[in-house]
Amino acid sequence: MQIAARYQAVFELLSMVFEDKKPADVIINEYVRKRKYIGSKDRRFIVDTVWDIIRHRMRLEFDANSKDIRKVMLVYLQNEDFDIITGGQYGFSPLSSEEKKWLKNLKDDVYPEYVENECPKWLFEKINSLSVVQALNMSAPADLRVNMAERTMVKKRLESEGLFFTQTPYSPYGLRASERVNLNNCSAYHEGLVDVQDESSQIAAILCDVSPDEKVVDYCAGAGGKSLAIAAINRNEGVVYAHDANFNRMDVIKDRAQRLGIKNIKLVRTLDEYGYDRFIIDAPCSGSGTLRRCPDAKFRLNLKQIEELNKTQLEILETAYKNTKKGGHIVYMTCSILQDENENIVNAFKQKHQDIVSVDHKKLWERKIDTLYPFLETEFIKLSPLATNTDGFFFCMMKKEG
Repeated sequence: MQIAARYQAVFELLSMVFEDKKPADVIINEYVRKRKYIGSKDRRFIVDTVWDIIRHRMRLEFDANSKDIRKVMLVYLQNEDFDIITGGQYGFSPLSSEEKKWLKNLKDDVYPEYVENECPKWLFEKINSLSVVQALNMSAPADLRVNMAERTMVKKRLESEGLFFTQTPYSPYGLRASERVNLNNCSAYHEGLVDVQDESSQIAAILCDVSPDEKVVDYCAGAGGKSLAIAAINRNEGVVYAHDANFNRMDVIKDRAQRLGIKNIKLVRTLDEYGYDRFIIDAPCSGSGTLRRCPDAKFRLNLKQIEELNKTQLEILETAYKNTKKGGHIVYMTCSILQDENENIVNAFKQKHQDIVSVDHKKLWERKIDTLYPFLETEFIKLSPLATNTDGFFFCMMKKEG
């Protein structure tokens, strides 16, 4: 592809991404899949450029004083030679005389703090931590979970395939690469030796502390990451019931379980009438803890969505309370860093039900994770890019006393 055609592809992708209706990775994958003629080098250039613009979207829109995608791109490319990067039948169209004049007269204003740190103002204020916002702007590493195998052996196996990882500091099953890894041609992946899972999610699965003899439900199972990890930790002993409000969303679990050799997950549409020993909730949330991986997601969020999610989160906890037996445990977790979805929800739930108490998370951590407890508070666990170099993740285990 000519360079101008590459930038036209970038423009087309941004025109869809900036509608803020679908995740950028979904849009990009669909776009590339439908255009088989795009070679690997062109594809890499286009995708990397799109993500670079997404990561600098706040500043580019501020500089352009516009959300118009072409103007945003012109600002991004203002130091390039437009005679080279525009034109041709399939290329990014050349600048008009008006655009040349507009670009020449752009003002160089000082960014507001929220713009400088690439975060919508309302979200910047809600996070209320500059260091956390800055950490969420960093690129995330690529984490794998070793599946029912010895970690050192799997690490060497991956090295033999030209893939180099280090061991994660907390999860005994984790391997980490500094950047995204393509596993399409990785035989270790296809043989089920590894699965893709951030270390924060691995830690959460470990801390769920599930025993094979317990009756356990993963109530918001989704694609099954926690269910698969818990089943692997218990080496296919016991049963993990997986449930999701959208039952069809769990279809992917079947293929993942087959590849990983997992045989003790049972997909269920409804809960049993009998009490559960452990009711696990990976609650629907803003996903604000994953913005390192999904920087476009913050533009699809708003305050109304957070309020609606809060209602759902409390409703799910009520379902857990009704279906957890006395002496059983309720695990509430989110991939959010917002207090509205985490501490506030747990505190409201505990205030309503006086027989619900948080466990000592320091004791739980030191019993299940072979490292010192890295936090000060023990009522909750809050993983983050700052504290643990993981995605932002909230974890709270509660006991229903009786």
